[in-house]
Amino acid sequence: MQLLLIADRDEETRSRIVGFFSGSEYRVIESDSVDVILHNVLKREASVILLGNEFDGLSAMEIIPLFKRCNQKLTIILISSEGPPSLIRRVRKEGIFYHALKPVNGGDREELRQVVQCAFHNSTDRRVS
Repeated sequence: MQLLLIADRDEETRSRIVGFFSGSEYRVIESDSVDVILHNVLKREASVILLGNEFDGLSAMEIIPLFKRCNQKLTIILISSEGPPSLIRRVRKEGIFYHALKPVNGGDREELRQVVQCAFHNSTDRRVS
């Protein structure tokens, strides 16, 4: 079973996203701690991370490069409220797979489901080659 890591400081957002994926084909772990995430990245247990904008006092811009250095095959989906376009461009340059807005309704849930499915498919393709 593939591991989906949900990392966000906002407990309500984490719980909502975990609820979307409960009963799915993924094993879901949620955390608001960089330590837990880094452990899973280093052990290469997680291949896809839904990452919030900020947690443990660090911004996504600060930790994405670290995660990517630890595991270049890691697929990161950034979950955030709207941000300035310049920040989103900088985060994309760091190697995120997708940027999604924080989920609010059923349409958002379907978007996340499709993006996560595509991310796992993409990470599997990269392992084969």
